[in-house]
Parts: sequence; structure tokens; C-alpha cells
Amino acid sequence: MSDLRRPRLAVDVAGVANLARQIRSPNCDGRPEGTAVTLLVVHNISLPPGQFGGDGIVQLFTNRLDLAAHPYYATLADLRVSAHFLIRRDGELVQFVRCAERAWHAGVSQWKGRERCNDYSIGVELEGTDTLPYAAPQYTMLARLAKALRRRYPIEDMAGHSDIAPGRKTDPGAAFDWARLARLVRG
Repeated sequence: MSDLRRPRLAVDVAGVANLARQIRSPNCDGRPEGTAVTLLVVHNISLPPGQFGGDGIVQLFTNRLDLAAHPYYATLADLRVSAHFLIRRDGELVQFVRCAERAWHAGVSQWKGRERCNDYSIGVELEGTDTLPYAAPQYTMLARLAKALRRRYPIEDMAGHSDIAPGRKTDPGAAFDWARLARLVRG
């Protein structure tokens, strides 16, 4: 669908994206008062690892993951995490946390000497892995989301989880095409 016929993606004052499917995660809290959102962090996730399309991600972010459903899930038993958004392989946008709130996506992190990236960032999970190419609809939706977020917030940078937590995290990995995203955001 051309951009002229596609509905505009927008983020309201509460931080809700109009075109996102809303699934509320309890894994969030308030941002520090007066903190501006200046960073977009790109992650990847697949549950079980390397498998796409299931309910594992939603279950993890809503604390309903059936630990007996897959051997890997036992490693996630005490994890309480979320992201503001998930972009599925087909480009579907799912929102778990309003952008006005702090999602628990970055962990121990820093960007340009500033610690606690959760305080001032938006976390976007792409359904994927570090090594498998991401799908074209994911890049399209991520670019649309980045533009909508920049219209609402003074976002200065986009970084990978690996950039804000080097040595601890590797996502979105070598398979992510930052130049492609930059072209789409400029276009």
C-alpha cells in the first residue's frame, strides 16, 4: 500500500500508538519526573529462540509464560521484562507499555555516558534473532514508528541493545541493517 493510502501512525500525549494492538504489560513504572525521551532502542526476541509467530513473547511480557512449554523457558523463570513495542515478522505493531511510562527493556545500560537507559528511552523489540535477516515489513513499520515517535518526543538517537549494554547484549545483531532503517526514516 502506498504511503498516501496507508493510515498515519501517530503517538498521542499518553504515549499510545494509534495503529498498535494494545496488550498491557505490568512490567513498567513511572519515568523520573521531568525526563525527556531521547533514545529509541532496537532489540530482538523470539520465543522459543529462533521460532516466530507464537505467543511466547506476549506471555513473557505479561508474566504468563508457561515454563513447562519449552525447555528454554526455565531460564526465564524470574524474569520481569517488557518493551514499549513489538514488531512481528509481518509488520504487526503490538504495544505493551505506554511511551509515557518506563518499560523494563534495557537493564544495566548507558548511552553516551548517561546510565539507566530505561529512564529516557523507548524499547522496540523486533521478532527475530541476531543472525537471521529481518523481514521487510519490520523495517517499514520500525521506520514509521520512529517517525511517529520523533514527532511526539525529542528523540536524538537510535541504538541497538548491544550499543547500550556492550558485552552483555548482542541484539539486534549483525543481521540488522542500520543503513536500510536510516534510509527509510529519511524517506
